[in-house]
Amino acid sequence: QVQLVESGGGLVQAGGSLRLSCAASGLTFSRYAMGWFRRAPGKERKFVAAINWNGGSTYYADSAKGRFTISRDNAKNMLFLQMKSLKPEDTALYYCAAHREYDYNGVISDFGSWGQGTQVTVSS
Repeated sequence: QVQLVESGGGLVQAGGSLRLSCAASGLTFSRYAMGWFRRAPGKERKFVAAINWNGGSTYYADSAKGRFTISRDNAKNMLFLQMKSLKPEDTALYYCAAHREYDYNGVISDFGSWGQGTQVTVSS
């Protein structure tokens, strides 16, 4: 059974930074692409970033480019999202997800396993 557990969320002032972590178990972590998504209050869940199986390729939503960095540690089965220059509009519940393929193919529905999320709140 795949388990994804996010941590690292919290309350931060605009312009601040946070590092989210996702601990994965129940899957051969190094075989799959991984991603981060977020759901703002009253809005749909949206793609934030993805990374291929070995970290060699990364993909970002326009809103994340230049401010967020996705990375992974396959030896520790960990996924990370470093966020800087945070804005109030980044306030959301952030989820990590495991893709069904070794590389992100742009198909959101191919993310088959999801964590419960960690809350990020950015105050102005």
